[in-house]
Amino acid sequence: MIFSWSRRLAQRLALDRPEARAWAIYDWANSAYITVVITAVFPVFFQKSLATTLTPADATVRFAFATAGAMLLVALLAPVLGAIADYYPIKKKLLALFAGIGVAACAALALPGPGDWWTGLLLFAVGNVGIWGSLVFYDALLPHVARSGELDRLSTSGYAVGYLGGGLILAGALGVISNPVFFGLADAGMAVRGVFVAVAVWWAVFSIPLLRRVEEPALHPHQSRDKNKTTPDARSAGDPGGVLRGGLTRIVEGVRILRRHPQAGLFLLAFLVYNDGIVTIIRMATVYGAEIGLASNAMIGAVVLVQFVGVPCAFLFGALAGRIGTRPALFIGIGVYALIALVGHHMDSTADFYLLALLVGLVQGGTQALSRSLFASLIPRAHSTACFGLFAVAEKAASVFGPLVFAVAAAQWGSGRAGVLAVGGFFVVGGLLLLKVDVAEGRKQVGD
Repeated sequence: MIFSWSRRLAQRLALDRPEARAWAIYDWANSAYITVVITAVFPVFFQKSLATTLTPADATVRFAFATAGAMLLVALLAPVLGAIADYYPIKKKLLALFAGIGVAACAALALPGPGDWWTGLLLFAVGNVGIWGSLVFYDALLPHVARSGELDRLSTSGYAVGYLGGGLILAGALGVISNPVFFGLADAGMAVRGVFVAVAVWWAVFSIPLLRRVEEPALHPHQSRDKNKTTPDARSAGDPGGVLRGGLTRIVEGVRILRRHPQAGLFLLAFLVYNDGIVTIIRMATVYGAEIGLASNAMIGAVVLVQFVGVPCAFLFGALAGRIGTRPALFIGIGVYALIALVGHHMDSTADFYLLALLVGLVQGGTQALSRSLFASLIPRAHSTACFGLFAVAEKAASVFGPLVFAVAAAQWGSGRAGVLAVGGFFVVGGLLLLKVDVAEGRKQVGD
């Protein structure tokens, strides 16, 4: 009976096949870095332990600019790499390459000492390139792994699994940082360095199931502008220049694909704008909290809350999308984020930070998962990598423009509060653009 119930649950979550579970486990793997390093621990460690020669406001601004620079590099790389992967059966290899870069940079974060903020930011930026580069290929595998009707459920299940994994390792990290002597470590600083190494190991180990279980998608013939002929396979180029030219050609083709599927292109524009706000809140929350004097352990505890609230809420968002539609569910998430920006502007206590964390946990995973699955449903499967390369550009552009706007506003008015308020505008504009997307028409165009 228990076996029958668990099997039905797995089917409901689209996790009843080994390849689907292996795909979702990569969210468990990489969420350790996103949750522990990007969101919770490194921003505070940078503010209080590495940037000892900077004022708190200057540390916040430099952290924001470093984040924007790393994401700009990923945004430039992603469409080229994604397009090349459409010509070559190397999605998994490129995922492994970027994950390896991220793992190495994460472990190396244990090395910089007090005042060595430049090295810390450089390693942090390289780690960002690694993780977000790997996610270009991870996202592109989704429409190949999911069966018909499973996109929303498998995408939200991946986010929920990631929340659970990130929450577990972050809770462990909080325990070690709060009680370093109990774990045989000299102080909290040494504990933080040990946490960076542990996250690197976690990410590496839990990447293995995807690399072993998920098959490399078969290549589809790419049609030329003359629909009665097919273009030569770029693999015949046989040299790096030929590969690069093939990749750049596929970027142009990806843009053409979105022009032939205008609802996908319009959604991508809306996503770029509202995701600006989401990414900036995720990345800047703890460094901003440290700037206004909130306790480190309290902020890490609040991020733990986000993870465990996020697990059931990501599933609920998937179920909600099944009842009311993907786009209406996204409107709910965007509206809550606008409220979060308002609360963040007035935040001055740990209680306020916990309220922010609760609100983020309610909508973060579901909003991002449904964005990914909605886009996947609006594009032709044969061109998924090229299209998701452009999706990655939008996602990473959000990681550039959002922190950049935050940094400029914070520098102009001398406080992160101005940056938080500026972020709220992204949700308003993004929501208005999303209103114009005709999902039914877009899915009809790709034959869904």
